[in-house]
Amino acid sequence: MVLRKLPGVSASGMGLRLSQKFVFLLFLSGLVTLCFGALFFLPDTVRLKRIFLSKNENPAVTVGSDSVLSKKVPGDPEHQRAGLKVSEGANVKPKVSRKPSVTHGARTVERSVGSRAQDERSPARAHEPAAGDERVTSAAHSGEHGRAYSYEAFKKCLLKPALGKNQGTPSDSETLQRREKVKEMMKFAWDNYKRYAWGQNELRPLTRNGHIGNMFGGLRGASIVDSLDTLYIMGLMEEYEEAKEWVQNNLDLISNGEASLFEVNIRYVGGLLSAYYLTGAEIFKQKVVELGEKLLPAFNTPTGIPRGVINLGSGTSWSWGWASAGSSILAEFGTLHLEFIHLSQLSGNPLFTEKVMNIRKLLNKIEKPHGLYPNFLSPVSGNWVQHHVSIGGLGDSFYEYLIKSFLMSDKTDQEAKKMYYSAMEAIETNLVQKSPGGLTYVAEWRGGILDHKMGHLACFSGGMMGIGAEDEPAGHKQHYLDLAAEITHTCHESYSRSATKLGPEAFRFDAGAEATATRMSDRYYILRPEVIESYMYMWRLTHDPKYRQWGWEAVEALEKHCRVDAGFSGIRDVYASTVSHDNMQQSFFLSETLKYLYLLFSDDDLLPLDDWVFNTEAHPLPVIRKRCLQEHSNTQDDEQTNLE
Repeated sequence: MVLRKLPGVSASGMGLRLSQKFVFLLFLSGLVTLCFGALFFLPDTVRLKRIFLSKNENPAVTVGSDSVLSKKVPGDPEHQRAGLKVSEGANVKPKVSRKPSVTHGARTVERSVGSRAQDERSPARAHEPAAGDERVTSAAHSGEHGRAYSYEAFKKCLLKPALGKNQGTPSDSETLQRREKVKEMMKFAWDNYKRYAWGQNELRPLTRNGHIGNMFGGLRGASIVDSLDTLYIMGLMEEYEEAKEWVQNNLDLISNGEASLFEVNIRYVGGLLSAYYLTGAEIFKQKVVELGEKLLPAFNTPTGIPRGVINLGSGTSWSWGWASAGSSILAEFGTLHLEFIHLSQLSGNPLFTEKVMNIRKLLNKIEKPHGLYPNFLSPVSGNWVQHHVSIGGLGDSFYEYLIKSFLMSDKTDQEAKKMYYSAMEAIETNLVQKSPGGLTYVAEWRGGILDHKMGHLACFSGGMMGIGAEDEPAGHKQHYLDLAAEITHTCHESYSRSATKLGPEAFRFDAGAEATATRMSDRYYILRPEVIESYMYMWRLTHDPKYRQWGWEAVEALEKHCRVDAGFSGIRDVYASTVSHDNMQQSFFLSETLKYLYLLFSDDDLLPLDDWVFNTEAHPLPVIRKRCLQEHSNTQDDEQTNLE
């Protein structure tokens, strides 16, 4: 009986009346609760909700035509998926964002204040509050941050035509013949991708099928977007139009996959930006601004340092699981500046610039051991997690983007210049070494102990130091040009000392080894471009014919060992006389390796370096001449006013 469960209440008549009153009150309170709750499910209850909701709760905020929607809920099954494939060495520690979102049409964009691995990993989620709570709508849609970008003004501010007087055609027949061979290689790679893997991310040439992977968060067509500018530069116009049509009709940015922020930025954002600047096609501008907005939630952290992985649909972001203590990676959060500055340029939205400038602010504030930048940084505390320094994988393109930010700003970004030259001084003091055989290399640094190895990825540094030499303080231009040449020579040696004349993934300078891989796990070559990239820059800076000769040796090696019946494939052991292929035609082979070879055998006025900088995926981005752009935009405004 109920009464026996209520201590202190007797079974008398009085007790019965009390129990009846109790039941009646219980029934009445339930009825009131039911009626009150029903108000919130009626079709038109917004006004009633506003009466009863706390003043601190905002049911909806409207910015122009954009309304803030619901918050992301931690623990939602949508955010619990694990496992993704990344690029240069990274795994997954997911992070659920709880920021309000801003929509543009059907798109949802999180707002806040603010390198090619081959493994699949499992993420572990972290949930802490993100810093800030911005609700800023994109000026590309609202127009409130400034006037529309003028493509005509941009073209007038170039010092030279982008494709040169004659598409960079060399005058001597041998160089022209070599350039035509590179063009044929590009067409061969493209045709086989189109035939067997169209719309997928990369071609598997041995099995003649496509590869999607999970590095791009559900985005497709990585090889198409990566190839747009290469096709255009080479004059493969039919192929370029095919690629453009695919982007217009099939590049679906409504994705709910888990993507590498770094890879999506350098390949998709970089590829679409360069395609727009080279051609003026509005579809590329539209797509790249939309995609850029989808990357912003990665910055929703206590420090504004973005995490490495993002769900492009939900805005959830997290750090790679293998990175120490949920760290962000220097080369990843440091390789956003060029693209994000241009996203602000095209959209008129300063938020993109604010995000990357906040990264700079934090890096300038924290202490650097011996002036060096370690590879792992906590996006929560803003402190270094461990003292591993490398100019190769995990660190590489951070340094590249410092000097290129200075150059892209028309040499006005003094902060980037200072950071770059300070970093180079620390690297030369602590990492640059000379082998017993006279080879100059850049070692890695682990808490003060040198690891005498150099990765293929670090071989970009010859070209980087070369383009940075011109503005080197204290008249050290020739010193840094010489250092650039020495490092490029060392990287060439890593090629020439292998049976295939292609370089390994990493090579060492200890135990009697020099510029050779001593571990089986380092012997592979996946069509990487970094050595050829340095050849191209050093050719343009010095016109020493050896760089073109070295480039041609690489072409011959690629043709002999990597070309198969249906495309190009990486190889598993550069020291084996009989090669074993890895069955992957990487998208960066079309974007970088073949493009740098083509530029190496072209005249210097094809994408001249005083007008263009290349992002780390070799996508050319123009120097921003703000004063010139403003003057020409004002002139166009005046002309338009007179016409009206």
